[in-house]
Amino acid sequence: MAPNQIRAKLVENGSSFRQFALAHGYEPRTVTQAVERWAGQEGLPRGRLTFSILRDLSRVIGEEILPGILAEDQSTPN
Repeated sequence: MAPNQIRAKLVENGSSFRQFALAHGYEPRTVTQAVERWAGQEGLPRGRLTFSILRDLSRVIGEEILPGILAEDQSTPN
């Protein structure tokens, strides 16, 4: 998913990168940098903060930004 597609999904929900960041306790610039760096990539980020940002953003827009980033949300505990 491209950064502009993510931005469009947020706008559809009446939000923006800045509003998302402030609502979830992230620095707005950090969110923008994480999306610019990782959107459209195949692998998952190794950094905890970046992973958390992209996972939370995927939850908000209702679509995986990176393949498999919501995989742990779909698993059920034994």
